[in-house]
Amino acid sequence: MEKGILLRVAEALTKDVGRGIARIDPVDMQALAVNTGDIIVIRGKKESAARVMPTYAERRGGQLLQIDGITRENSGAALGEKVFVTGAGARKAGRITLSPPGKCLALTGDIILKAIQNLPVKRGDKVRVSLLGLNYQEYRVVNTVPDGIVLVEKNTHVIIQQPGSATVDRGITVRYEDLGGLQKELQRIREMIELPLTYPALFEHLGIDPPRGVLLCGPPGTGKTLIARAVAGETNAYFIHVNGPEIINKYYGESEAKLREIFETAMKNQPSIIFLDEIDAIAPKRLNVHGEVEKRVVAQLLALMDGLHDRGRVVVIGATNIPDTLDSALRRPGRFDREITIGVPDREARLEILQIHTRGMPVSKDVDLGRIAEFANGYVGADLRALCREAAMRALRRVLPEIDYQSNTLTVDWLKKIEVGMEDFLNALKEIEPSAARELMVEIPGVQWADVGGLEEVKRQLQEAVEWPFKYEQLFKSAKIDMPRGILLHGPPGTGKTLIAKAIANEINANFISVKGPALLSKWVGESEKALREIFKRARQVAPCIIFFDEIDALFPQRGSGGQVSERMLSVLLTEMDGVEELQQVVVLAATNRVDMLDPALLRPGRFDLVIHMELPGEGDRVKILAVHLKDLPLGEDVDCTDLASQTEGFSGAELRDLIRRAALEAVRAHVQSAGNQGGRESEFKICLKHFNLALRDLKNKGRLRVKEGEIGR
Repeated sequence: MEKGILLRVAEALTKDVGRGIARIDPVDMQALAVNTGDIIVIRGKKESAARVMPTYAERRGGQLLQIDGITRENSGAALGEKVFVTGAGARKAGRITLSPPGKCLALTGDIILKAIQNLPVKRGDKVRVSLLGLNYQEYRVVNTVPDGIVLVEKNTHVIIQQPGSATVDRGITVRYEDLGGLQKELQRIREMIELPLTYPALFEHLGIDPPRGVLLCGPPGTGKTLIARAVAGETNAYFIHVNGPEIINKYYGESEAKLREIFETAMKNQPSIIFLDEIDAIAPKRLNVHGEVEKRVVAQLLALMDGLHDRGRVVVIGATNIPDTLDSALRRPGRFDREITIGVPDREARLEILQIHTRGMPVSKDVDLGRIAEFANGYVGADLRALCREAAMRALRRVLPEIDYQSNTLTVDWLKKIEVGMEDFLNALKEIEPSAARELMVEIPGVQWADVGGLEEVKRQLQEAVEWPFKYEQLFKSAKIDMPRGILLHGPPGTGKTLIAKAIANEINANFISVKGPALLSKWVGESEKALREIFKRARQVAPCIIFFDEIDALFPQRGSGGQVSERMLSVLLTEMDGVEELQQVVVLAATNRVDMLDPALLRPGRFDLVIHMELPGEGDRVKILAVHLKDLPLGEDVDCTDLASQTEGFSGAELRDLIRRAALEAVRAHVQSAGNQGGRESEFKICLKHFNLALRDLKNKGRLRVKEGEIGR
């Protein structure tokens, strides 16, 4: 009897996908008498081969075999199944013949050989060839010389069949390794779908009905459709993809007939999956629609999903990004048994998605995916895919002038010149916006601490309250210190409240939502409160995020001093800041110069935990502010920041900036007049002390409007 062991199939590591690697416990390697890099044979419903590697410590001891989706398909094994594994030898491949997918980029045998070199294959296997990491093509091995399991080497001759051949493969299967950052959601979906389709006898033994439907909710681009395709590919189920709007027909009864036809087809091809994409288009709330067609379609769908006839091993997956618009009758057990929300990925999930999209990309050594993941707050999976595509296109543009347009094939020498660098990704980040917050114009400001002069004590308090919880997350968890939910900056106008809000958002690399008060107000009852709730909802999606309310006293005054709209909006703000649903990594930052007008309920701990008073800058701070604004200007030798600071007692930061602007304008005026209206030579242009004296005299003659807290004076 052939020596071998039974191992349970598990998912492969992201970096192993497409490389023909099988990872097992070193103890099992000893039992098989194989070493790292040897060939093993995997026997499920079919037979395939892979190179063996030791699994990592955290996955040892479970008799697992970690293989990717292609190897699982080649060996006819599904996740969780047991397969028979033996050691084997492989002869060198002299020649292999590959069948391309139906529609693909024409690649030469040399390029494909480079992608599949050192891969063990046999007739009938599939192999994956990556194209800049974003897309890939799957070829099927039609023939090998010699026959049996062979090892592709650098001298192997690769033959590509003509696209017109009858044996051309149809397309690409999405597998679980192609989904990043969705492990928890995928596990729940597999429990709901794979078990009823693969092991129906389990539910019969338990005496319960299997789940009938799963509703996937979440923002666009988070992977709802991709999950459905991956489940269909891994379960080998008959898959019917239905776009919601294509059901609706203008003729009486045609829409319902189309639905019945879809379910009948699925029942004839059990096990099967019906995927209703954008289900909100065909099943809206019947109370809110006036057309009879929509009501009949909803009624027909309800009857098909939970009617008199048993639909057998047919699972319905629905996907929508606005679940609240669905008819409530659909959202009950027996129809959609479980609703799974797929949210915006966090940093770890973004890193995993980037690793998937760059695993076949020729990236340079300076590319730091972890740093890119930190910068990509609010990016969903579709955004990250577009980010990688844009970075690859930037690298491609550098070598486009060298391409030979007369030839229809690509050469290895030309492809070697393409390398995607860190600079390509950073430039791509400027082009690709996070779709989860595109409507709100979320941005990361470009202001840094170095651009804020003085205010050292304010900076320290903000760093400890906001920056440290991100930087020393584990330390704060150990100390059980929560990030403040709200920070209020108050003080005279021009002291830098808005500027420091932008700086703290940049320093912690958080998204920044600037709320313009009048934009929230609407003449329609309830619309203003709805707009405020939507801001907080989007902020949670793109966390870490800072919501900045400038001049908050105008938007949320004391109750009794404003209208009913202001009171209702204040109630919404209080609920959002300190309600049942917690703000996770969302900070509300507000600024005002009339703190006495705010409602007292806002100023208690738990809402605005930190209230910081920003006074007019002292002489030392004025020196630092002047230094920030003067650092890139062509100054005369007689200009001294300390001297200017002593002459500007009572000036705010904004007024100091205005003083510099006026002095620069005086210098430009004098330079133009001295050159006879010709503009003169720019190298001779200087801003001198006399120009500052003229600007100061002009300000004193015209007077400066001073607005202090609670009073107006001159």
